[in-house]
Amino acid sequence: MAVSVTLPALGESVTEGTVTRWLKAEGERVEADEPLLEVSTDKVDTEIPAPAAGILASIKVAEDETVEVGSELAIIDDGTGAPAAAPAPAAAAAEAPAAEPAPAPVAEAPAAPAPAAAEAPAAPAAGAAEGTDVVLPALGESVTEGTVTRWLKEVGETVEADEPLLEVSTDKVDTEIPAPASGTLLEILVGEDETAEVGAKLAVIGVAGAAPAAAPAPAAPAAAPAPAAAPAPAAAPAPAAPAPVAAAPAAPAPAPAPAAPAPAAVTPAADGAYVTPLVRKLAAESGVDLSTVAGTGVGGRIRKQDVIAAAEAAKAAQAPVAAPAAAPAAAAPKAPALEASPLRGQTVKMPRMRKVIADNMMKALHGQAQLTSVVEVDITKIMRMRNKAKDAFAAREGVKLSPMPFFVKAAVQALKAHPVINARINEDENTITYFDSENVGIAVDSEKGLMTPVIKGAGDLNIAGIARKTAELAGKVRSSKISPDDLAGATFTISNTGSRGALFDTVIVPPNQVGILGIGATVKRPVVINHPELGETIAIRDMTYLALSYDHRLVDGADAARYLTTVKQILEAAEFETEIGL
Repeated sequence: MAVSVTLPALGESVTEGTVTRWLKAEGERVEADEPLLEVSTDKVDTEIPAPAAGILASIKVAEDETVEVGSELAIIDDGTGAPAAAPAPAAAAAEAPAAEPAPAPVAEAPAAPAPAAAEAPAAPAAGAAEGTDVVLPALGESVTEGTVTRWLKEVGETVEADEPLLEVSTDKVDTEIPAPASGTLLEILVGEDETAEVGAKLAVIGVAGAAPAAAPAPAAPAAAPAPAAAPAPAAAPAPAAPAPVAAAPAAPAPAPAPAAPAPAAVTPAADGAYVTPLVRKLAAESGVDLSTVAGTGVGGRIRKQDVIAAAEAAKAAQAPVAAPAAAPAAAAPKAPALEASPLRGQTVKMPRMRKVIADNMMKALHGQAQLTSVVEVDITKIMRMRNKAKDAFAAREGVKLSPMPFFVKAAVQALKAHPVINARINEDENTITYFDSENVGIAVDSEKGLMTPVIKGAGDLNIAGIARKTAELAGKVRSSKISPDDLAGATFTISNTGSRGALFDTVIVPPNQVGILGIGATVKRPVVINHPELGETIAIRDMTYLALSYDHRLVDGADAARYLTTVKQILEAAEFETEIGL
């Protein structure tokens, strides 16, 4: 049967995607949920898993082609998959011997039924008729998938209903999934470090009592007729019992059969076996050679914990060598030794993400009447306050206290008093929407380009809440785990170009917004201040520039100046002691 691979919905506002890379070629075999291709949208880059196991019969959309959500990308032919046909006869055989032992013709059918009976224990293991599916439950409103981090039971083990069966990690939470029923774990379908969508089948549990029933079955026919028990010892002598002798080896043969669900176990690391994209990416980032890593997952599969341990071991081994190298660098503050980039003299294709950023910037710049206003702010009090509280804050909140949350807090407080900066022009309707919440986009620099995840409801958060959310979103961007929902819905944006040393910048207002605040570098310099006792005097202060770019179609220069002045007053007053625990 042919199974169609379609482009799934990848976010509320995502309507199309571009195929950037096929991970399989036509004619290759692919397993269910194995990454099949990579797709790029204007929100996020992601992998599309195969919906079924089989042969990739046809690729309908070539690389670099763009199609709409729901379009057919490829066709998988699952009719060639032997595993689907094998369980059927096994199930039939399981029913046949069940009927045969009733008449119990021991003399007539020891040769044929005996092997069939030997297969009986394996049949329940493969049969889904008496099994209960373990599926990935919904773990949050915006959670669409999860990664299996650890199986707490192995195939063949008994599990009780509601007993923790496996651990799953999502972009929101790490949690345990309980067993939906009591019984025997017959099959594991999703290995450790593999990712599955909500609702996907993870494993199969045999009905409670099914395994015990199957085990006594062979013993029952042997014990019921006394003569049948006699032929069993007679099988040892040899002449009369060649059939039982054949049955004896046949009994161990099914023992591996229950272990057959672990074809994933045939994935030794050194043999070029399949490694999940998560582990592969982590290994590349950590500089770990997967062929040197011993996997601790099911069947020897390499897990992310194995890669992390290998990276830490390598780092520890290099530490003594790195220490002497660092000393001369600290002792000699010279200009950095720069190496020529390999991109010099090259003509390369523009990456999809860069093209999206370029289109959005041109659309925003050409669709608005943009200009920029700048104010200078003395943040000496904030820097002193931060230095005093940062250690206790980090211990208490679990994140570092950078200056950024102070700027975000001041910006959203000022937005509440100046709603014209937190608005949108609806050109088609000739109306203006003044938002009743402050959803702040935070510009984050990443290897793929500039991305802007959104702190939803930033106006309702304190400094600690803003710090945690900023760290979480920035981490998702840099680890390529950001979702389309995380990037949508901004009503105002903040860009900290000063973190890379820029004094200030004339930032571009994003589409569907009317303002963006740029934060410049913080520098110490002499400033004239009005001291209560000394009068006007010169002092060394921490100074920074704030640049507000705005859409002049809605925001006037006076509006921009009033907003910036309010932000400046909030920052210079620095009344954040209670929020940071001072």
